[in-house]
Amino acid sequence: MDASIKLRVSNIEKSFPGVKALNKIDFSVKKGTVHVLCGENGAGKSTLMKIINGVYQPDSGQILIDEKPVKINNPMQARKLGISMIFQELNFVKELSVEENLFLGRLPVKKIGGSVDWKKVRRETEALLAAEQLPYSPTTQLKDLSVSDIQMLEIIKAVSNKSDIIIMDEPTSAITLKEVERLFAKIKELKARGVSIIYISHKMDEIFRIADDITIFRDGTVVDSRPKDQLDMETLINLMVGRKLTNTYPKETVAIGDDLLVVDAYNQPGVFHDVSFHVKQGEIVGFAGLMGAGRTEVMRALVGLDPLLSGRMSIKGKETSINNVRDSIEQGMVMLSEDRRRYGIIPVRSVMENTTLSSLHKVFNRFRRHKKEERRLVSDAFQHMKVKSPSLDTVIASLSGGNQQKVLLAKSMLRDPDVLILDEPTRGIDVGAKFEIYKLVTDMAKEGKGIIMVSSELPELIGMCDRIYVMAKGTIMGELTKERFSQELIMKYATGTIANDRGNTD
Repeated sequence: MDASIKLRVSNIEKSFPGVKALNKIDFSVKKGTVHVLCGENGAGKSTLMKIINGVYQPDSGQILIDEKPVKINNPMQARKLGISMIFQELNFVKELSVEENLFLGRLPVKKIGGSVDWKKVRRETEALLAAEQLPYSPTTQLKDLSVSDIQMLEIIKAVSNKSDIIIMDEPTSAITLKEVERLFAKIKELKARGVSIIYISHKMDEIFRIADDITIFRDGTVVDSRPKDQLDMETLINLMVGRKLTNTYPKETVAIGDDLLVVDAYNQPGVFHDVSFHVKQGEIVGFAGLMGAGRTEVMRALVGLDPLLSGRMSIKGKETSINNVRDSIEQGMVMLSEDRRRYGIIPVRSVMENTTLSSLHKVFNRFRRHKKEERRLVSDAFQHMKVKSPSLDTVIASLSGGNQQKVLLAKSMLRDPDVLILDEPTRGIDVGAKFEIYKLVTDMAKEGKGIIMVSSELPELIGMCDRIYVMAKGTIMGELTKERFSQELIMKYATGTIANDRGNTD
């Protein structure tokens, strides 16, 4: 027995229909350390964490806490054993308030009468929000918060459980740089208290900054496990993907054509103002900015998801008005949302149904569904997009984040759009899947499509784009051509250090 080990899993196996998710996994976490799990999407990391958290049951193997065997049948049992988990795909009830969300499953009850002690809930919620410097009201409903806001609430919810083991699955995928720093400070504090943290991330800079130990998964097995000091970035990537990635951003020189999309003076009071930009054929145009800069809100207004007070738009030289998403799709403009789960996929339906959802005219004829044609269309799209799925009938929620994103790309490409808007296209996706998505985006540009890429990852924008617009406080502060690209300059525009100088490309 090793007194330094807080959690150990031994010989864990798990299979789903058509796929062996975990094969004889041995893994351990020391007390008061951060143990990072790396691996491509679908490698088995999240499956193992869901087993530790009681969401899934292993087919065989053993879990030990403080070297004592335990049986974890559900997340409530996991919580009683001192385990909390922050999920990558946020699961929440949008009609609940902040305070209801924070105390979901553990509402305090009065000793007399047995009713919920709502005064205590309010008091403790206010204390938690103040301690983490979060400016939310306890009564605010989650549907009125952003993805970033909800991610931060999930983090403090896990921390407030006073757990000995906290699992964090891509916790920084949707939060600002300032919030990331706050999270890392909290992790340092938790380590000092002896809390063990299992941290799943695809961000290399994060991994080498906070890890004590690193375990690498590939195809449902552990390929290596070492202290951080014994690994470098190149070795880690090679172990993750099983091959060398010689070019992180496979951007190619593409002939730039005429204007495809021209947006003039878009306004929505309190959200964004005087937003003007253009996208040409074969061009990849980036949108940079801090959280809350208004990038996503502009894109949602473009495709008819959110209202617009004023502004004009033309597609392929023809002025057009878009009032809803159907108008946008019919005009040849499609958007992939930053929040796959909320706005992208229908989790309980198959990958095939998700793929053809916006192209039903191709598979229905006189109210009759032609399944053979549907399977052919989806099979061809999946082959092009390199989607990994046990079958076309597999429920999309069971796929990894990277494969879900590729399904959504396949869905978009079945519409053959002229303009494709990608909002955080590689959020929560491993380096191998990112490379494949970058290749697909490059191929689309080569076909003459116009691509808008909204991203919080500056290296991604610099590596993939032809031009970058930088937004701050709801307006475009600067427009950068490729020769001016630099993270420092982008951040100066994003923080307002440099005044708006649209049109200055010197």
